[in-house]
Order: sequence, then C-alpha cells, then structure tokens
Amino acid sequence: MKKLVNSKIYGAVFLLILVFSIGILFFSFFSGYAWVDAIYMTVISITTVGFQEVRPLGPIEKIFVSLLILSSIFIVGYAISVITEYLLSKNNIGNLKQKRVEKKIEALQNHVIVCGYGRNGKQAVEKLKDYKKDYVVIEIDEQIVERFYETDTLFILGNAEEDEVLLQAGIKKAATLICALPSDADNLFIVLSARQINPDLKIISRATEETSYQKLKLAGADNVIMPDKIGGDHMANLVVTPDLVEFLDNLSVSGEKDSINVEQIPFENVCPDGVQKAILELDIRNKTGCSVIGYKASNGSYVVNPEPSMKLEKGSSLILIGRPDQIRSLNKLYNQ
Repeated sequence: MKKLVNSKIYGAVFLLILVFSIGILFFSFFSGYAWVDAIYMTVISITTVGFQEVRPLGPIEKIFVSLLILSSIFIVGYAISVITEYLLSKNNIGNLKQKRVEKKIEALQNHVIVCGYGRNGKQAVEKLKDYKKDYVVIEIDEQIVERFYETDTLFILGNAEEDEVLLQAGIKKAATLICALPSDADNLFIVLSARQINPDLKIISRATEETSYQKLKLAGADNVIMPDKIGGDHMANLVVTPDLVEFLDNLSVSGEKDSINVEQIPFENVCPDGVQKAILELDIRNKTGCSVIGYKASNGSYVVNPEPSMKLEKGSSLILIGRPDQIRSLNKLYNQ
C-alpha cells in the first residue's frame, strides 16, 4: 500500500516538474522572455490566478497558454489529490491506529509479548489466539505490519532489541516474553534486556545453534526451544514409535481450544482458599471426568502419575487429561 502511494506521489511530482519546465522553456526560448519573466508567466498560467501578462500574447502563445492551463488543471488537481491522500493516510489514519493500539496495550496485564512475526512467531500467536491469551507482537519489518494492518493483532513497529520498544509493548506488566527472531544473537540481546527490565518475566526463546542454548539460559531465558531439533526428533519418533507419537499428537496441545485434551491447572485455581489439599480430596475425576497425569512442584520439578495422597503446595500445578467436553467441564469448574 505504501509503495503504491509513494509511486503516485513520485508520478505527480514528475508531472508538475514537467509542465513547469515546458512552460518556462517555451516562454524563454520561443517567446524570448527573460528567465524571471518566463517563470512568472508559467506560474500565473498554471495557477490560473489571472494576473496581467508581461506583454500581450501572440496567436501561437495564446494557443500554448490555453493548452498549458488545461493540462495544468488536471495535473495540479491530480497532484493535490495524491498528496492529500498520502497526508490523511499517514498522519490521521496511521496515528489513530497507533493511538488505539497504544491505548489497548496500556490496559493489558499479564500479557504475552512476541518478538518477531516470522514462521515461529506466527505459530505462537495462533496458539495464543486459541487460548484467548492477550498478546503484543513486536515486528521490525514494516511490510509485515502493513500486511496485517486490518487484523485485531496488536503490532508495534520497531526493533525488539531496544528498551524503548519493549517498554512500549508493556514489558513491565507482561507475564511472558517469546523471542522468535531467526538470529540467536538478536534473541540473546533481547533476553538480556528483558531480564533487566522485568526480573519476574518468564522468557521463552528460540535457538538455532546448540551452542546458543546455554548462552540463552545464562542470559535469563527460562526455556530455550530449538525448532529444528524438535522437528528431527519428532520425525525419528514417528519411525520408532509411530502409534505413540500419533496418540500424543492427538492429545492436542496443538489445535483449537475446543479440541484440547490436556490442561494445566494452577494451585490458586484448584485451592482458591489457599488451604493445601491432597489430590484425592479434590475429587477431580468424579467432578469433571479428567484424570491427573502430572504434578509440577513449586521448585519446578515434575512428578508423573502422582499418588492420590500427594498434597498440593502453593505455587504448584496439576496436569490433567480428558476428552474435550471433560476439559471444558474442568475449565468451567476452576474458572480457567
């Protein structure tokens, strides 16, 4: 869109210069006017202001001036319309859109910031949409931002490596940051900056090289994902244990919210009164039909298939499995 508008502006400016040049050259060389008089005659002819000529015009000069006036009316009108369109689209519509986005971002709490709207960033956004999570996308490519201009996605045009851009995205109030840029060095720089601004932020970063994994962890990333490695492992597993992999794929931690078979419930939702209870006391199976398959302790350790007698501690969470209708009952019960 911007390229189209710019090409129109360049074309309009070229036509204006062309018609001025033709008028000046005609009055200067054909009619013998001095350069100042030639410019003056061209200006009053093109603008049709009606001031007096330097000297009376001959028949050929009158025909030329008539043609010059007629052509300039169309050219000047076209130039004015193109420039007006550009000013309105750039200043008014653009500013209104930006102000609306900034206002929405200011109202967000515990949202997710996605740095980069490439292949991985776009997939992350689609998943966040499925789970109805608030998010903001930081993208440096203006063409990508303009391509999705009319969507509901909150875009910030800028470099995520700059602290000002991260602050504009509401990093101090955000819960999670996803670094999905193709360069490990860029992701590393963003992780360092983000960790300094918000020490409590959960940071998930993409990595291409295995040597970058430990560096990103040391910089402050909570999780480092290597898409190429995951893809290779997944393909190999389809050869070794195909049925198991297909079953796990069908559990859908991928897919739309209405088809989810696995869910995670934090302690605060399960025990809203703050009283620690055993899994057996919660009676989740009878209430929702979902089964507890995992437990994440407050220190980050996991327990697979925990005992019914295990007591939940603050900061922990339960991982449950069930059919989509059972997961919906679970979310309804615990207000997910």
